[in-house]
Amino acid sequence: MSDDSAAPTPPEGLPEAVVTELNGLSAEDLRRAIVHAQELLQWQEDTPSQIELHPGEDVIRVNERDTYTEVVKTVPCPEGCEDCPHGPYLYHVREEQRPEGGTHTHWTFIGEVDTEKN
Repeated sequence: MSDDSAAPTPPEGLPEAVVTELNGLSAEDLRRAIVHAQELLQWQEDTPSQIELHPGEDVIRVNERDTYTEVVKTVPCPEGCEDCPHGPYLYHVREEQRPEGGTHTHWTFIGEVDTEKN
């Protein structure tokens, strides 16, 4: 964990209990909290989340862009291996219209990313 004097200031109006709980979480638990918070926002807005994970995948970061959602995640091998999980990998995710109607979530693989630099 980093130096407390350099900790980010929570947004105004965020309940103190939430701030205290978030400050006590590990990086992995914070990532899970971000994913859950985004899912809750989607649910409250009654818009289905386009970020659906397969078993063993772990989201590192999600950033909303104007025309797509940027997702960085790790992925396991289908049968497993000694080096799993692999990544993290960057994907651009967007909803595409189907000719017959409705939409389809399209994941575009961009490549491996170095999360140590971010």
